Amino acid sequence: MPEITYIPASVIQSFIADVFTALGVPEDEAAICADVLITSDLRGIESHGAGRLKYYYVRIKRGQHRVKTEIEVVRESETTALLDGHHGMGHVIAYRAMQMAIDKARRYGTGAVAVRNSTHFGIAGYYPLMAAKEGMMGFTVTNARPSIAPTFGVEPMLGTNPIAFAAPSDLPYPFCFDAATSICQRGKVEVAARAEKPVPAGWVIDAEGRPMTDAEAILEGLDEAQAALLPLGGAGEELAGYKGYGLATMVEILAASLGSGMFMKDLLGFDKDGSLRPYMLGHFFLAIDVSRFMPLEESRRITGKILRALQAAHKAPGQGGCSASTRIYVAGEKEYEAEQRIRAQGIPVNPNLRQELQFVRDELGIEGYEEYL
Repeated sequence: MPEITYIPASVIQSFIADVFTALGVPEDEAAICADVLITSDLRGIESHGAGRLKYYYVRIKRGQHRVKTEIEVVRESETTALLDGHHGMGHVIAYRAMQMAIDKARRYGTGAVAVRNSTHFGIAGYYPLMAAKEGMMGFTVTNARPSIAPTFGVEPMLGTNPIAFAAPSDLPYPFCFDAATSICQRGKVEVAARAEKPVPAGWVIDAEGRPMTDAEAILEGLDEAQAALLPLGGAGEELAGYKGYGLATMVEILAASLGSGMFMKDLLGFDKDGSLRPYMLGHFFLAIDVSRFMPLEESRRITGKILRALQAAHKAPGQGGCSASTRIYVAGEKEYEAEQRIRAQGIPVNPNLRQELQFVRDELGIEGYEEYL
């Protein structure tokens, strides 16, 4: 197994910000991008943290992300807005959009903002957590380049299309559900490839509908539309794969239909002649001011009671997920615990990820990180 080293989160965050700045992203916006990525790593979501830095580097160099983000307000009312991100940095576009939704909710009770012509914005959960920190409930969805096959199909049509929701609670952490509508997302396959491990059978199928487990072959197959991720529930209808398929479609509609945006194969990142173009993703953000319905503390208490009741449910012997844990978790709890642990020990970096970070460092001539990278 590749040797893991641990680098302080503050060092990784500073390095990420320096990379984006070196690429031409304004300093304040580079800080937003870095905060989104480091939040992913701190919450134990390796697929969307520093491991995605080379991915952004390549896309910016190709001209698929504009480093100077110019957001246009296309249409606006008291409680709603439609923004055009003009292919800028997705993290910045999403941050501004959710902040606009929060501001509207604070004034009018709810705020809903649709976005078109954006780019990859990191973990979806970052944005509803912005609302939860303000005593609000938050909801975010985004479409993505095609990778999920519809039920009974093998062709990648829908993106991983995550759904994220957060709500304040009286526990030390908010409830935060953040999940793709596929069994796994591409980022997890990339993590497996860097770790030189296979992925479980049942996550991905080839063009003949057969299971694929070789991570490198899957990444190549996804790029060539010869592999497809399976929706939540898996292949066919026996385990309700149609539910994941339906949820992915729901996200596609919310992300595209409210903003007259692009969808499915229009999000591939290249034209029919093979020339590259921006990904033109769509997002949707919703913020709800809980205090317009009941006192915030009462809502937090009820949410906390729901979560504690779930945690106290009778546990099946030997169960508890991959770690065979001794208790039942709720969404957001493992991420909270991961953050406490990772802040203390550092971000885990394996040799393959280190090489990627060193590549970006050397290409941009960034200095000052020799001790760590």
